[in-house]
Amino acid sequence: MIKVLGRASSINVRKVLWTCVELGLDIVHEPWGDPGLPLQSPAFLAHNPQGLVPVLVDGDTVLTESNTICRYLATRQDRHDLLPASPLQRAQVEQWMDWQATELNNAWRYAFMALVRRSPLHTDEAAIAASVQEWNRQMSLLDAALAHGGPYVTGAHFTVADVVLGLSAQRWHMAPIAHAELPHVLDYLRRLNERQGFQQHGNNGMP
Repeated sequence: MIKVLGRASSINVRKVLWTCVELGLDIVHEPWGDPGLPLQSPAFLAHNPQGLVPVLVDGDTVLTESNTICRYLATRQDRHDLLPASPLQRAQVEQWMDWQATELNNAWRYAFMALVRRSPLHTDEAAIAASVQEWNRQMSLLDAALAHGGPYVTGAHFTVADVVLGLSAQRWHMAPIAHAELPHVLDYLRRLNERQGFQQHGNNGMP
């Protein structure tokens, strides 16, 4: 039995939960990080010494890092529609996943912590404005890719890259910021909302 450890309010946990829906996997979800299941407990730290979610437990296998877990699950189930076997096609999926984890995440982090999490450590107005500007700029790259290809980020077929990017696009769309006009991203979100996994784990606000 596969276990997914991590509170469902985490965007990274939702990546894994959505992927499990796409794969039709029967899993046990343990909401570590919710009250009563602290991430600093010895039981959780035995799985991930960093104290971060998600964690996947598959028999004797323990994995961390949400994008890695999504790729593992798709490969485990031989779902080459979600993660192609062809080296080039797989790389095209993975490059978008890596972009999400690096450039896009770094762009939104300060603004999100300030405007959504209300972090007292993120109150610099200039830094907030710069983060919003960069967030919109990075999202415009996704909009352009969807405009020239689509309907999904790598072309005609839905992949695990769309799980990762769909949640990121939803976060951008729901954030209390001045949004750039990105019609292809909004169409993308409407398309993703037709999928059960997005309805359950993606289109659920800002936590």
